[in-house]
Amino acid sequence: MNLSSASFESDETIPTRHTCDGQNVSPSLSWDSVPEGTEALVLVCDDPDAPGGVFTHWLLYNISPELRALPEGLSPVGETDEYGVEGRNDFGNLRYEGPCPPAGPAHRYYFRLYAVDAPLELTAGASRQQLFDALSEREVLDETDLLGRHGRST
Repeated sequence: MNLSSASFESDETIPTRHTCDGQNVSPSLSWDSVPEGTEALVLVCDDPDAPGGVFTHWLLYNISPELRALPEGLSPVGETDEYGVEGRNDFGNLRYEGPCPPAGPAHRYYFRLYAVDAPLELTAGASRQQLFDALSEREVLDETDLLGRHGRST
């Protein structure tokens, strides 16, 4: 699979529009080459450079394997047939919340997409740990990521 965004190029700066310094809207994402046998897709966005350890900005799971893109500015969905189910990010909310690092060097933000052989047995609001526990019970058929960066001046 390949994951990309019309909002930013891989390993480049995430535009302010998609951060807490801007409108805090989710970037557009698209993917291709979903493997045969995929029954669900899982999207995780996190910051491994956060001061307290990995910080989760977005969890979206049980995305239809027929879907090939998410629009920019996806509103909180909770649980829908159209886009999947949202988990609880580390801000405590069921939605995308963009980069918001402390002043200093730029942080890395990974958007990771997993193709799995069966939907995760989770309702809306699952934590990162619950998501990865459920993911460990599935066969991951493929995974890919998109890296963006964002920093704030000191």
